[in-house]
Amino acid sequence: MKTLIASIFILLCSNVNAWDGYDSTSGTYVQIEGGNLVRSGEDIEIYEGGKGYSTVTVESISGSGSGAVVEVYDYSTGEYRTLDMD
Repeated sequence: MKTLIASIFILLCSNVNAWDGYDSTSGTYVQIEGGNLVRSGEDIEIYEGGKGYSTVTVESISGSGSGAVVEVYDYSTGEYRTLDMD
């Protein structure tokens, strides 16, 4: 039971704050704002410096926290992107 409560607490806390990262292909900084559920198959909104907001679908996540890599499909460009998150 304690493990379940701790897991729920971590999940809720991780969705409160923004998550900053970098797309090395496009050379832009990105931000996943709080409230987005970053899980495979979920649509999330990202903010990209100079371009504004985009809706992307999370394809996969590897790692966690600082150093996580989020693979997404970007509807606005029709391309897959790799976001290196801090």
